[in-house]
Amino acid sequence: MIASLPMYDRPELRAETDRYWALIREELAARGIAAPEGLRRGDAVLMPQWEDPGLILSQTCGFPYRARLHGRVQLVGTPDFRNEGCAPGFYRSVLIARADDPRGEFAAFDGARIAYNDGLSQSGWAAPINHAAARGIRLLPGVETGSHRASFLAVAEGRADLAAIDALTWALISEFEDVSGVKVVGATDPTPALPYITAKGRDAGQIFAAVAAAIARLTTEDRARLRLRGIVAIPAADYLAVPIPPAPDQIAQEK
Repeated sequence: MIASLPMYDRPELRAETDRYWALIREELAARGIAAPEGLRRGDAVLMPQWEDPGLILSQTCGFPYRARLHGRVQLVGTPDFRNEGCAPGFYRSVLIARADDPRGEFAAFDGARIAYNDGLSQSGWAAPINHAAARGIRLLPGVETGSHRASFLAVAEGRADLAAIDALTWALISEFEDVSGVKVVGATDPTPALPYITAKGRDAGQIFAAVAAAIARLTTEDRARLRLRGIVAIPAADYLAVPIPPAPDQIAQEK
C-alpha cells in the first residue's frame, strides 16, 4: 500500500503533516480501509506511485491528472488552502522575477526565459504559458529545475528571468526563507488546485469522508500551520477543461 502527501511536505512542517496523516489513517480504519502507518517519502519521480494499484492516497497536480492519470486513477477531492483571489479548492501561480530586474510588470517580460520545475507541472509550466499566451506574451523555456524551490533559486541567482510558483508553495517559501532577492510581478488565472487521488477500484467517497473528518480533527494550530481549510469536490471535467500548452521542447524548437 502507498500513501504520500508530497506537494507541500516541507521539513519545517513534517511533524504537522505526520499528525495529519495519522488522523486520516484513523478515519480510514474506522471505515474499514487499511492504510500504511507512515507516508512514503523520497521518491524522485512520483508518477510510478500515482499509477500503482496499491495507492491509497496521494496528491498529484492538475496537469499530470488531465494529461496522463485521468481514467487510470480516481479523484478523491481537492484540499482547500483558501488561496488569495481563488475560490475554495482553486489556486494560482505567483510570477516572480529578480528584485533588481528593471521590468516591473508581467507584460514587460515578452521573450523572457522562465525557470520551470517540470514540463508536466500545472503551476510551474502550464499556468504561466497559458497566462502569457492569453495576453499575447511569449515565454521561452529556461532551466528545468525539478522543484518550485529550485525555480525560485534559479531566478534569485540570475539563471532565469521568471518563475511561476504555486501560491501555497510561495507562501511557505516566504515564511521559511529569505525572498529578498526576488519580487512578485504578477499572478496567473486560478485553476483547480492539486487533487488527492486513489487507485481505481477503491472507495473514493469513503476516502473523501475520512480526509474531511481528519481535517476537522486537526488542532487549530496544525490546521493553521498547514494552511488547510477543508476538502472540496471538484469535477474531473473542471480539470480536463484547462488548456494543455506546448511542451518546453516544442517551444524551444519554434525559436
